[in-house]
Amino acid sequence: MTARQIKLGAFLWATGHHIAAWRHPKVHVTAGIDIDHYIQLARTAEAAKFDMIFCEDAAGLREANIGIASQTSRSIGFEPISLLSALAVQTSRIGLVSTASTSYNEPYGLARTFLSLDHLSGGRAGWNLVTSASPIEAANFGSTGLKPHADRYERAREFAEVVTGLWHGKASGHDGQSFSVRDPLDLPRSPQGAPVMVQAGASDVGRDLAARTADVVFTAAQTFEEAKAFYDDLKGRLAAYGREPDDIKIMPGVAPVVAETEAEAREKYEELQALIPDDVGVALLSSYLSISDLWRYPIDGPLPDPPESEGMKSRQALVIEQSRRDNLSIRQLARHFAGARGHWRIVGTAAQIADELQARFESGAADGFNVMPAYFPGELDAFATLVVPELQRRGLFRKEYEGRTLRDQLGLKQPVNCGAA
Repeated sequence: MTARQIKLGAFLWATGHHIAAWRHPKVHVTAGIDIDHYIQLARTAEAAKFDMIFCEDAAGLREANIGIASQTSRSIGFEPISLLSALAVQTSRIGLVSTASTSYNEPYGLARTFLSLDHLSGGRAGWNLVTSASPIEAANFGSTGLKPHADRYERAREFAEVVTGLWHGKASGHDGQSFSVRDPLDLPRSPQGAPVMVQAGASDVGRDLAARTADVVFTAAQTFEEAKAFYDDLKGRLAAYGREPDDIKIMPGVAPVVAETEAEAREKYEELQALIPDDVGVALLSSYLSISDLWRYPIDGPLPDPPESEGMKSRQALVIEQSRRDNLSIRQLARHFAGARGHWRIVGTAAQIADELQARFESGAADGFNVMPAYFPGELDAFATLVVPELQRRGLFRKEYEGRTLRDQLGLKQPVNCGAA
């Protein structure tokens, strides 16, 4: 039995992560507002012994063109902490992680909300800290525009400091550049010491914030070399903050399409790709690259150089690098990107997918993976019934949960109580 084992997250997203999932004949189109759908997904993931389920969030439509947004699987869905509170009473061991932005929340309210979820679930909550990079979200909160990248991360650093202080019972208050908080929370300490801190920024300042504050990091990496470089860089930053390499779990996103045979898996994938309208694929690519007029360029021509922006810098760099490396046209890049939004994609049998995951895990490029099924429930079911048993057979994944809290499952230390005297 391998001592070190793969950690797995199930990244839930309404109809699925493929941009055309909503068009698949086996998908429930209104899944985003069907609680029974999410309960089924959570129970499937827990039965397969996933470490956590993860819910993304954005305070607005992702694409600027509402007509395009309405055609995608990204348009409707519950507020995630409300959803996870409902799922907490339908599950008993699996972790419950939600995104919440430091740009459009206040530390005291967010700390109280996540600590409440943690108590409701018996110590299974986690907060995915994001800074929000969309001008559409900014407009929904009365902002005149997206704040500069460095300013967003400085606010996030102080925000995280206040939240963790509140979780640890500090009663001395906080008076800083962006926030002033007087009282401690009206809740006892978490059953797991503190909710798990998750972070997804991959820029240099984002990596520093993760090294300082995160227990888990979600990231995107197409190639082994990209994944390994990110892994080594982030682990190497921990010592500066008095932390050890195993204090943080790095879990890149992976979008698997799995079947009993490679031919069947390839056929499933090609069926999904055939469902992508070109205007939807280009709109999605445009929103991530901050190229508002991308549709004006020849779709079979090369990607133009994106303008300087305050958007998702690390994801933009990844997509641009792929377009240049593989000499892809706008159409080809949009269709590729639409399948997993820049994350690693694997198509094949359970053994082939397990081979790929094992190689990155054992070569020190990942501690686990955030699994992004193309459509729900089909691809989550397929991963749970085909890939998970293969990983278990190899001694790479648990057969039973190690404990009751999310920190137990992830093998994370319980933080030391640093409450005020």
